[in-house]
This record gives sequence, structure tokens and C-alpha cells, in this order.
Amino acid sequence: MDFERRMSTVKKTYRIEVDCANLMEEAANRTEGVQKAVVNFMTQKMIVEFAEGSDVNAVMKSVLNNCKKVEEDCEIYL
Repeated sequence: MDFERRMSTVKKTYRIEVDCANLMEEAANRTEGVQKAVVNFMTQKMIVEFAEGSDVNAVMKSVLNNCKKVEEDCEIYL
């Protein structure tokens, strides 16, 4: 069953511009539809695993909105 669940999970990498990776990671992980988000400050990338059945584009717009609440000038290149 875990194998089937992993096969249906969508994982994408986004280029980002952030000052505080920890805050962005926390904000992304609090977003509905995000199973797990990891931000790497050194590479300026965010890897997002989406919950099964999530609308990736809608979830990422919510992630960006949540991230801008904690760091107004952050950017996620969708």
C-alpha cells in the first residue's frame, strides 16, 4: 500500500528567492494540500510533495500567499 501511495504523490521542485528558509519551509508545510515541503537556502530551491488529489497550481498559489505573510519580498517561481 505504501508503494501505491508513493506512486500517486506528486513532487515538484521550484526556484525561490528567500531570506529565511526556515520560515518559508514552515509556512509551506502549514498549507493545505502540502504533504511535505523542504527549502534549501544554499540552492534557493523548494521541493514540495503534494497530498494525493491536490490541485498543484492552486496549492502553490496558497503556498506563495502563506510565504509572503512571513516574508513579504520572497518569490517562488511557479
